Amino acid sequence: MCRLIALIGALGIAGAVHAVPLDIVATTGMVADIARHVAGDRATVVNIMGEGVDPHLYKPVASDVRHIMGADVVFYNGLKLEGRMGDIFERAAARGRFVRPVAAMVEEEYLLEPADQPGHPDPHVWMDVKAWMAATEAVAIALCQADPEGCESYRSHAATYISELAQLDAYVRGVIASIPKGQRVLVTAHDAFNYFGHAYGLEVMGIQGISTDSEAGLADVTGLVDILVERKIPAVFVESSVPDKYVRALIEGAGARGHEVIVGGELYSDAMGNPGTYEGTYIGMIDHNVSTVAKALGGVVPKGGFRSSTAETGK
Repeated sequence: MCRLIALIGALGIAGAVHAVPLDIVATTGMVADIARHVAGDRATVVNIMGEGVDPHLYKPVASDVRHIMGADVVFYNGLKLEGRMGDIFERAAARGRFVRPVAAMVEEEYLLEPADQPGHPDPHVWMDVKAWMAATEAVAIALCQADPEGCESYRSHAATYISELAQLDAYVRGVIASIPKGQRVLVTAHDAFNYFGHAYGLEVMGIQGISTDSEAGLADVTGLVDILVERKIPAVFVESSVPDKYVRALIEGAGARGHEVIVGGELYSDAMGNPGTYEGTYIGMIDHNVSTVAKALGGVVPKGGFRSSTAETGK
């Protein structure tokens, strides 16, 4: 939080002035979750993309455009995650809307660049809880710019949420570390989990690339089947926002070669769970994913997951 305090202090009181509560529009549920935590009662937050929605392929409808153009503040993930909405964000900024790409504002030290896409960071930053803590700082700084009078409130809310996320990060590390080393291989529908693997010590393999806009080829599927069979990987995972046809092809391919592979469970990758549920929050999303992966790969998951661990400590 020292960096946050220093940067906010350097901002002074300059910035746009809006009536409170602010109207904030966010694209993904993960971005909206940060905005709600940091803004508190100084804003209402509208989330454009709901559960099960793939942001890589999402085409905005007329109501989305109206929301964005009428908002005081627009937060989106950036780094080309919302690949079909770039022109709308540019138009909104040109009309004086306060538009900020949350993941793109995170320090470079947290960003990963695929070897085949130099200069283009992977947009799935939220899969590293520490990186999402940095994103929370970035949102607080942005809101202080948009609404200087509420800066103390944003700073306080951000600090509280970052403290919760720090506990989550430690919990994830412990649970993933319980998976036997040889089993720490995460095979999913597309490359949404590279940050997760990098942060917590899992080898990650996706059938499709970083964007689901790309098609997987026969060679991609065949290559992964070879790995599943040779390394006797027991489980692969489907994603809530991505069709499972390629994952099913992996299972069939491995089965044809005498190696049984199961679906270890459904993971939340580019979208959270249903609104109003635990999995419909960022913390719940990560907790669900960690529990699902660890159980399928031979790890140990505390009863009740992260919620239970924090309840026991009274936090």
